[in-house]
Amino acid sequence: MLTIYGRSTGRSNRLCDGVSRRNFLKVGGMALGGLGLPQALRAEADAETGSSHKAIINIYLPGGPSHIDLWDPKPNAPKEIRGEFNPIATNVPGIEICELFPRMASMMDKFIPIRSISDADGRHDAYQCMTGRRFGSPAPPGGWPSGGAWVSGLQGQVNQAVPAHVALMYKTGNRTWGEPGAGGFLGTSHSPFNMVGNKARSSADNMVLQGITLERLQDRRSLRHSLDHFKRNVDSSGMMASMDVYEQQAMGILTDSKLADAIDLSKEDPKVVARYGQSVEKFQRDGAPKMIENFCIARRLVEAGARFVSLNYSRWDWHGGDGMNFPRSRQEFPLLDQGLSALISDLHERGLDKDVSVVVWGEFGRTPKINARSSRDHWPRVSCAMMAGGGMRTGQVVGATNAAGEYAEKRPVKFQEVFATLYQNVGLDLNGTRVFDLSGVPRYLVDQGIEPIHEII
Repeated sequence: MLTIYGRSTGRSNRLCDGVSRRNFLKVGGMALGGLGLPQALRAEADAETGSSHKAIINIYLPGGPSHIDLWDPKPNAPKEIRGEFNPIATNVPGIEICELFPRMASMMDKFIPIRSISDADGRHDAYQCMTGRRFGSPAPPGGWPSGGAWVSGLQGQVNQAVPAHVALMYKTGNRTWGEPGAGGFLGTSHSPFNMVGNKARSSADNMVLQGITLERLQDRRSLRHSLDHFKRNVDSSGMMASMDVYEQQAMGILTDSKLADAIDLSKEDPKVVARYGQSVEKFQRDGAPKMIENFCIARRLVEAGARFVSLNYSRWDWHGGDGMNFPRSRQEFPLLDQGLSALISDLHERGLDKDVSVVVWGEFGRTPKINARSSRDHWPRVSCAMMAGGGMRTGQVVGATNAAGEYAEKRPVKFQEVFATLYQNVGLDLNGTRVFDLSGVPRYLVDQGIEPIHEII
């Protein structure tokens, strides 16, 4: 990892480890100087890509949020199933969601609740939400590319100053909740450019460019000196390839202000930032912090040129001893309601609702029957997601569970179907696109036979 720190601007603007959260930049999943990003730029030039700009924002809720308590209420079920919350009507007749989401309810015509995701692998892991594929399923040499890697590899960069595949994924105590996916057999050049800090930092994970802050990125002489020092360390391990014109373009990511500006919320209208709600910088145990303002940063990254942005938000694993389901829901749901409604409102107000697709989900659902600790346990049989934007036919529900929320009774949906929908939204040809893996086998964006969710396309 390569990390560039910014200057702290005060106690309220610092992570739990003391590092300024808004004023630093991490090059994650790729190194500079011919170790990935230059190849991506070369591939873009060869393919003459980078002209169109559709985008995806992938919001991952680590831990598996309760589908019944979020967006699939069961008011007619017994109390031990329906829980403590009542449903409320939305501005779309016939659609009800949890009473703790009044903002989203008032604009449900801009959302699509998916209530029947039915192929979760049951692991506490971001893998399925990042790739669409079940963990442990047969994979090609090098592994499956994440969704962002496919988009990066097939469409390239919009401009040389912003990577196509960007992540705001915190390194969590439970490691698998903080993994943003990788380039897989497409290569490290399409791994995510991760831009947020880690809960625990080690020299093995991070190489710090000492003395270089965001405020000094335009000082090319200082930057070059620090990069030379970094390269000498990497050269000693034999990892650094020779420099060429594409490395110069890769350095443009650091020396151009677009990326730094995108993550600097001081450059956003304070009234707009306030709409998202107040972030909580403390990490939620072994999960991510409640950085709701990252929803705004994701939108800013898309505007700056990113094609695929993934982020992890808070921690949603509430069995009982680690935080009872209903008290935690009362804390978490209103802020999620505020942040999501602000994000979707922003996209519509900026005319981006046709170009930017949003998905919000976790790795599985929660048991319909409440346990002895007033909480819900793991339930891979069914889970939910919320989608918006992308020119999709919003204001409708996809799928339905049975009366107790135990399984999909209508229109079961697979994770790969969601990804197929997202890929089509950004202009990728599901059937006409194939890429040969490292062993020469042709591979596709999704498994053969998987199609987009036709109801919303």
